[in-house]
Amino acid sequence: MQSPLLMVPQQNAPEAVAPAPAYYVPAPAPATVELGDLGRILLRRRKLIFATVALLTIATLIYAFLTPALYSSTAQIIIDPQDLQVVTNDVNPSRISPDGGITQVESQVSVAQSNGVLLRAIKATNLTENPDFNGQGGLGRWLGIFFGSGDGDRTAETLDALRRRLAVKRDDKVLVLNIIITAKSADLAAELANAIAQAYLDDQAEARSKAAADASDAISARLEDQRKRVEQAANAVETYKAEHNMVMAAGNLVSDQELTDLNTQLTAAQTRTAQLKAQVDQLRRQGGAPDATSEAMRSPVIASLRAQEATLVDQISQFGTEFGPRHPSMISAQQQLSDLRKLISRELGRLVTAAETDYERASANQKALEAKVASLKGKSLDTDQASVRLRELQRDLDAVRTVYANYLQRAQETREQTNVNSTNARIISQAMPALKKSWPPKGLLVFGAIFGGLALGVGMALIAEYLSPTVLSANQMQSAIEAPVLGVLPGKARRRSGAAQKTDAVAGLALQRIAAATRRPSDWPLVPSILVASPPEDKAQRSRVAWQLANAAAARGRRVLFIDINAGKGQKDPQPGVLDVLRGEYPLDAVSRYAPGSSVALIGRGRPTAVFQEAQALYFTHRMLAEANHSFDLVVVDGGALADDLNVLPLVAMADEILLVARLNATPMRDVASTSEAVSVMGRLPTGAMLVDEAA
Repeated sequence: MQSPLLMVPQQNAPEAVAPAPAYYVPAPAPATVELGDLGRILLRRRKLIFATVALLTIATLIYAFLTPALYSSTAQIIIDPQDLQVVTNDVNPSRISPDGGITQVESQVSVAQSNGVLLRAIKATNLTENPDFNGQGGLGRWLGIFFGSGDGDRTAETLDALRRRLAVKRDDKVLVLNIIITAKSADLAAELANAIAQAYLDDQAEARSKAAADASDAISARLEDQRKRVEQAANAVETYKAEHNMVMAAGNLVSDQELTDLNTQLTAAQTRTAQLKAQVDQLRRQGGAPDATSEAMRSPVIASLRAQEATLVDQISQFGTEFGPRHPSMISAQQQLSDLRKLISRELGRLVTAAETDYERASANQKALEAKVASLKGKSLDTDQASVRLRELQRDLDAVRTVYANYLQRAQETREQTNVNSTNARIISQAMPALKKSWPPKGLLVFGAIFGGLALGVGMALIAEYLSPTVLSANQMQSAIEAPVLGVLPGKARRRSGAAQKTDAVAGLALQRIAAATRRPSDWPLVPSILVASPPEDKAQRSRVAWQLANAAAARGRRVLFIDINAGKGQKDPQPGVLDVLRGEYPLDAVSRYAPGSSVALIGRGRPTAVFQEAQALYFTHRMLAEANHSFDLVVVDGGALADDLNVLPLVAMADEILLVARLNATPMRDVASTSEAVSVMGRLPTGAMLVDEAA
C-alpha cells in the first residue's frame, strides 16, 4: 500500500511520475563492534579512564601512608623424612612414603602451626605481655572497652594474634619449611620466627621421648609375668625328665643323638658302597679294555705310560720312513713299545683288583652299621612315647623363653630411647631482622592501582559504550543502515591545501560511487538529486558534507542546484524558497540565486506560514526536478533532521540518493537508527552514508 502522503491526484500527475515505494520499516541491524573500534572507544572515553586511575591511585596512596609499617622475618627448617636410625627397633619407625616424603613434610606444616608449638614460643618470648599481641593495645583495647572483652584470657588472645601473623610454607620440590612472622618490629619478627622454629624442634623431640617412655613402661609392666611363665615351663620339663629317666645332652636325648650319628654314618657307608659297586661293575663290563674306565683315565701312572707309548709310536713311524723295518733301531723301538704295553696291562689289572677290594671292605662296613642301627632302634622304641610329651613341654619352654627375651631386650631399648632424639630436622637458616618493610609495598600498590584503575576504567568505558553506543567505524554504520559508506571526511576544514585536496577527493569519490550505483533510464526527465540528512546534533557536519558534495560537483564542471531546507528557518520574513515551490506558488527560477563567487545555485527553505498541501507536494516536487533538469546537472538537498521536519517528505520521496551523515565516535547509534527509521516512514531507505571524523 502507498503512503497517503505520497498520493498525487491523477489529473495533475505527469506520465513520468513513478509510483512511490511501498512503506517498509527495516528490522534493526545489530551494531557490531570490531577490534579496531576499541581504540576509538577508549580514546573517546579517556576522561573516564583517567579519572578512574587517578581516584584508585589516590586511594591507594592514602592507604599506603596511613597503614603502619610491617616487617617479615623467615626461619628455615629442613626435615628429612627418614629419621636417625639410633637402634634397630625404634619406637618411631622411619619409613619414606612413595612420593619421597613430600606428604610427610607437608603434614609438618600443620604441626608447626599447632597450639602446642605456638604456646611454647609464646612462653619462651613472654609474648603475652606484648600489647600488639595480647589485645590490650591499639584498636583492640578500644574494642575491648566498648564490647566488654578486655578481661579475657591473654594467652588465648595472644595465640590467636600470633596465628594471624604466622605463615608456614613449604617450597615446591624441597623438604624445607619456611616459618614467616610479620610484626610491627623487625627485631620482634625475627625473635618470634626463631622461637617458633626452636619450639617445633623441641616439641618433636619431646613427643618422641614421651612415646618411647610410654612404650617402655608398658613393656616393663609385663616383664614379671613373662619371667614367672618361663620358670613354670622350665620346672615342668625337668620334672618330666626325672620321672622318665631321660638323660639330655645339648638339649636332646643321648640315645637319640647316638641313633642320629649312626644313621648319618650308615647313610655315608651306603653311599660309598654304591659308588664302589658301580665302579667294579663298570670294570667288569669293560672286559679286555679296562683302560677306558674313568679310574684308568685319572691314574697318573697310566697317564705317564700312555705318554711314553705315544712317543715310541712316533719314533717307530719316523724310523720306518728313514731306516726301514729291519733296521736295528726300528727293531729296538718295537721291542720297547711291546714291553711298555705289557706294563700298562699289568697296571690296569692292579686297578681292577684294588677296586674289588675296596668294594668288599665298604660292603662289610655297611653291614656292621646296619646291625648297630637295628639294635639302637629296638632300644629307642621304649622312650618314643615319653619323648613326644617331652618335646611338647620343651616347645612351650622355648616359646615362653623367646617372648621373655624379646620383652627384656625391647624394654632396655625403649628405656634408652627416651634420652635420644632421633628427629632428623634442624634449623638451616636463623631469622634475621628485616632491613626493609614488607607491608605496605608502596611501589607495588601504586603499580597495581594504576593498572587496576586502567582495567577498571577500560571496563567502565566499554560498559558505557555498550549502554550508549556510538558510530565507531564505517563497517558498523554500514551494518546499521544496510547501505554503503561512501567516504569519511575530516572533521574540521583545513586551510592547508593538502587537507582541502583530500576533502575534495573524498567528496568526488563519493559522487563517482553514487553515479556508478545509480540505475535510471537515459531519457529520465528528472535531474539527478541527492538528499543529505542527519540527526539534529550533527547539523554542522551535515551542512558541510552537503556543501562539499555540491562544490565537488561544481569543480568538475557540473551545474549544481543546492537546496538548503534549513536556510531562513526561524526568520520572521524569510525569502521565498523550496516550500513555496512545493506549494506551486513560485517557479524554480524565481527562487534560485547564485552565491557571490560561487557557481552553485542556492534555494532556501522559504515561507512556512502558508498551508502546505501535502497531496499536491509530490506533483510540484516532480515538476521542480523536471524544470531543474533543463538548467542543472545535479541537485543537492540539505534535508536537515528528518525526524523533526515532515515538510521535507516530498523531497525524500523523489530524491535519487538519500545519504545519512554521522560523526565517528560521537553520534549515538540510537540517533542513527531514529533517522533511518524516519526515512523508512517516508517510504524510502537510506542509499548511503558519509562519516565525519572529528579527530582527523
